[in-house]
Amino acid sequence: MTWYRPMAARRTDEEHRVATPLELLFDLCFVVAVASAAAKLHHSLAEDHVGHGLLGYLSVFFAIWWAWLQFTWFASAYDTDDVPYRITTLVQIAGVLVVAAGVPRAFDSADFRVITAGYVVMRLAMVAQWLRAARSDPAHRACAHRYALGITLVQLGWLARLWLPDNLFLAGFLVLVVAELAVPWWAERAGTTSWHPHHIAERYGLFTLIVLGESILAATNAIRSGLDAGHAGSLIGLAVAGLVIVFSVWWLYFDHPAQDLLTAQRFALAWGYGHFFVFASVAALGAGLEVAVDHELHEAPVSAVGAGLATTVPVAVFLLVVWWLQVRPARRDQAHYAFPAAALLVLLGSFAPAPVPVTAVVLAALVAVVLTYRRAGTHSVGDEV
Repeated sequence: MTWYRPMAARRTDEEHRVATPLELLFDLCFVVAVASAAAKLHHSLAEDHVGHGLLGYLSVFFAIWWAWLQFTWFASAYDTDDVPYRITTLVQIAGVLVVAAGVPRAFDSADFRVITAGYVVMRLAMVAQWLRAARSDPAHRACAHRYALGITLVQLGWLARLWLPDNLFLAGFLVLVVAELAVPWWAERAGTTSWHPHHIAERYGLFTLIVLGESILAATNAIRSGLDAGHAGSLIGLAVAGLVIVFSVWWLYFDHPAQDLLTAQRFALAWGYGHFFVFASVAALGAGLEVAVDHELHEAPVSAVGAGLATTVPVAVFLLVVWWLQVRPARRDQAHYAFPAAALLVLLGSFAPAPVPVTAVVLAALVAVVLTYRRAGTHSVGDEV
């Protein structure tokens, strides 16, 4: 680490490009926000307020995910690790903590004032980073200026949205989401930034572990509460099934590394955006397992089918999105069709007497199918490299 160095673009073929301790600290600060969003989803689903719960969860999770995504791609291209960069990133982390503090209000009453304040802190730092990159990297100056301008304009839109009447609040949110997603596409047309494929794949994998850890923690807390209440027998099977689901989700995601697929800007952008549903579904899995425990203990008014759907829908979404983003483009055999087939079976299992164990069996079978094809000599693109 040095006091100052020009913010030159890093090479896309740089060897040993891995996540830095500062990036890991940045990710760690998102744990609170993800946990808060998942807890709110759990309570909404358990109380059978499905519409409110899903709308609140998806809108809040977008705010969490987008804040993480913007820093991640910038850092992959321009991590100078000098004093100004570290200080600016720490300011962004402070903004993340403000966002996390605003999650309950945003979820319960669509009050995004605290989250917006956190975004202002993060955006000021992010714009400063892009302007610094524009000054030091002439080859990507137009792109960096577009990022700085686009981020500033959209943030002004989020501030203006706070004064919209209630009947236009959702419409304003959706318009601004589209604007947010359009900024990288517009900026990168002026010159692709030098993000590192292996580094990006690793960063996304690390965030997947964070949200998966939240699922493990949420399920563990729910089962512990049941054990404390003297319901050990009825929860053993549910606990085992939950572990099999979590382990299978981990296996299926990391069995298909993506760095060798991230060779084109258009695909990389779609892959990066598509992970919103990967992260959101994995985090929602923990909430679903908690709902299943509540139903088993007769502590929630949700129906048996509703309790089952709280787990099966996130799992099915995860399978379909991972299949579309990572499995389908990589595999040259017919084994990848097992993923959508498993997603369908998981959804049908919602109506079974024990949906969580059924889901565990389906996922374990899918892992077995993947391993069988691999052992038989059918390789993915990632295996051949």
